[in-house]
Amino acid sequence: MSGRFHIGAVTLDAPSLVPGLYLVATPIGNLGDVTLRALETLAACDVIYCEDTRVSVRLLDRYGIKKPLKALHDHNEAEIAPQLVKDVTAGRALVLVSDAGTPLISDPGYKLVKACADAGVAITALPGASAVLTGLQLSGLATDAFRFIGFLPGADGERRTVLEEALASPETTVAYDSPHRLRDTLQAIAELDGARPVAMARELTKLHEEVLRGTAAEVLAALAARENIKGECVVIIAGRKADTQTLDEAQIARIIADAASALPASKAAQQVAKLTGLARDEAFARILRLKGKA
Repeated sequence: MSGRFHIGAVTLDAPSLVPGLYLVATPIGNLGDVTLRALETLAACDVIYCEDTRVSVRLLDRYGIKKPLKALHDHNEAEIAPQLVKDVTAGRALVLVSDAGTPLISDPGYKLVKACADAGVAITALPGASAVLTGLQLSGLATDAFRFIGFLPGADGERRTVLEEALASPETTVAYDSPHRLRDTLQAIAELDGARPVAMARELTKLHEEVLRGTAAEVLAALAARENIKGECVVIIAGRKADTQTLDEAQIARIIADAASALPASKAAQQVAKLTGLARDEAFARILRLKGKA
């Protein structure tokens, strides 16, 4: 199937697509960031699957694309994936987009892609905008080695444990966070390692884009006077340098206490051993004593 789209006053014909599943990255804020190839694919496909049709239709309207929009999200993906595999096998070209950015990156799509891969269906990924990479680029922190850990947990204990692991990593860590929990996240980082450089990016590519850099306490201070923080936030944490690997007993005790409160003893011991360098048996014994089970 082929189709048309327009850029300004210019109308363009989209080349036909071969059957398959197309993973199309879309803008994370500025609709002008969409790629020409993405527009061609959206215009030429049979159906576009998206998280929220009300969000995705804005991009289609901007470029004059008229295609059926259907919802695919965490609650229905497993159920509809087999039918979509059948549709592609029958000769249809299907597109998957997320509300913003690259599909599957902290967004739905994994189950569908796995089903297509298992069935031998053709899958094509069209690269484009990503809040992970944009935030990392703007952070001023090392980019040669990094890890992305998705959304930080909502529960305080779980989030603190994840942050401890991030602070122990030699790579730069990138995470998404809710604006409603951002202050709690920064406060936890400040308590765990007050000297560690961090960055916070929000409203990326939009009119009010903002990037704050410094220690967690400095970023927190910059946000102190604000009643509300808007927009999904990207938190970037510098990797741990080799010369800061030694922990004092107070830091070890805090890590043990945090892990013991958030995890079963066996998993907590594994986490403590990884973060502190303690032998797993020693970590396990200390956790049991803390829990009153030794």
